[in-house]
Amino acid sequence: MTTNNKDPLHGKTLEQILTELVEFYGWEQLGNMITIRCFTNDPSIKSSLHFLRRTPWARTKVENLYIYMKDQ
Repeated sequence: MTTNNKDPLHGKTLEQILTELVEFYGWEQLGNMITIRCFTNDPSIKSSLHFLRRTPWARTKVENLYIYMKDQ
């Protein structure tokens, strides 16, 4: 049996979410949309993941932006 899960975060890792956001928006626009240093100063997936995994409010913003992007 297969189920249709309508949650766009279901089965996605934080790394997959961040990678898709960077591919869609780019680091500069992502940094303008969510103003955190790991997106604006020498951004990388690794440093951003490190910060997002330890900062719940920032992770929530990234997840909400991902859901918004998927709804477009």
